[in-house]
Amino acid sequence: MNSIEVDIRASRGAFRLEARFHAPTPGVVSLYGPSGAGKSTIVNALAGLVAATGTIRVDGETWLDSAASIDVPAHQRGIGYVFQDARLFPHLDVAGNLAYGERRAGSRSGVATAGEVIDLLGLAPLLDRRVHRLSGGERQRVALGRALLAQPRLLLLDEPLASIDAARREEVLPYLLRLRDAARVPMLHVSHQYDEVLRLATHLVLVDRGQVAAEGAPSGLFMDATLRRLIGPDGVGAVLESRVGEVDAATGLIALPLGAGHLRLSQPGARVGDRLRLHILARDVIVATEEPRSLSVRNALPAVVAALEDESDEDVLAMLAVGSEMLMARITRAAVRELGLAPGMDVWALVKAASLRGHAYAGGRDDDGVPAPRPATT
Repeated sequence: MNSIEVDIRASRGAFRLEARFHAPTPGVVSLYGPSGAGKSTIVNALAGLVAATGTIRVDGETWLDSAASIDVPAHQRGIGYVFQDARLFPHLDVAGNLAYGERRAGSRSGVATAGEVIDLLGLAPLLDRRVHRLSGGERQRVALGRALLAQPRLLLLDEPLASIDAARREEVLPYLLRLRDAARVPMLHVSHQYDEVLRLATHLVLVDRGQVAAEGAPSGLFMDATLRRLIGPDGVGAVLESRVGEVDAATGLIALPLGAGHLRLSQPGARVGDRLRLHILARDVIVATEEPRSLSVRNALPAVVAALEDESDEDVLAMLAVGSEMLMARITRAAVRELGLAPGMDVWALVKAASLRGHAYAGGRDDDGVPAPRPATT
């Protein structure tokens, strides 16, 4: 299986990095953690821009092996790099910036043609524009196109959305998702925005204080203590991946199989079989000890209390097993006592359809066959 293998050590002043992870490709490997954790140092070591010891291998090709005295120069690694700021050439129009990427490809090929890149990133209307006439989101799309046309072996995205506002981020994210699902190049993505990571990542690497704290599929890491600390209490919740089982034409709600029931939510344009990733916040899950009746809540799922974990002096996180999946509910200690909650107890997990966050991930497609995100925040 193709993969990115990293086992490195590096120093920058007083900062020490010891990072080790093994992530499958193709897809998006997201490095997530706070500012100063070491994410950019890892990226620059992969690019050959920071001195490091240890080993780096990308899809079977060794770029660094200190024991074997192998250290491939940066210009020979075939890296495509997209920074926070687009760094386009201001004296060239969009077509000229893209042509520069093509010239950098040299003899490399196979990632995408100019026509494919222009279509994928929606660049056709921009080709004759100068850089100063582009919005921040448009600049980042052009930077992505230029990097792709260099036919990289690895595409590095270092906080590519950090320098643009929320509206422009929502403009660029769909193109990043299309790139993830359609391009034939592994990507390493850096962010300290958890929501961005949830939408893009196929493999998540948690970086904290110069070390890799955990790694794996986002749906398998949401219970990790380090992740919960990094994202803070408002972001704590379950991450589920499922396929659309039903679409109700009358209500517009879709149904995702979960345990003995279904989760229902609004997902405009979704079709049966589309794959979705859901983020179900712990604060949005209610626990009932009896089957609820005559409520507006659309989702009431039989569950079992798997564990009760202290979160703060006032709150407890209830881990709720719903079939083979796990939900989390934040409840007060007083509620735990009054409901008599204990591990092994049968309960009901209630989730409002309007509180669910859903995002298409690798496999969801439009009618024209082009993968596209369909945000379902309602």
